[in-house]
Amino acid sequence: MLQITQTTDGLLVLTLTANRIDAASAIHFKDSFREATADTSGRVIMDLSAVTFMDSSGLGAMVAALKSLQGKSLELCGLTAAVDKVFRLTRMNKVFPIHPTVEQALASDGPEGANAA
Repeated sequence: MLQITQTTDGLLVLTLTANRIDAASAIHFKDSFREATADTSGRVIMDLSAVTFMDSSGLGAMVAALKSLQGKSLELCGLTAAVDKVFRLTRMNKVFPIHPTVEQALASDGPEGANAA
């Protein structure tokens, strides 16, 4: 479900490989996220480009993932139109820094450079 695609100088890039985050997969997502981020100390960027569907359980899992980072930022990137709509309708785009692509997330100075799209 989660693949670690890059770790450098405290930066962790995770790629979500599932195409849905819903009630059926939310618990597995949260467990995988906690395991992947257990030893991270810096930025966490999550690529959601494979995700084509997210329901309220999926959104709740994303909030739980953010909370598990204990004050660190969880930056998202690669949101498909349907997933982006969920974040905008619920105003979660104000909570999560969102970048158009992984490359743009990496090039930014962190959460401050997000949400420009």
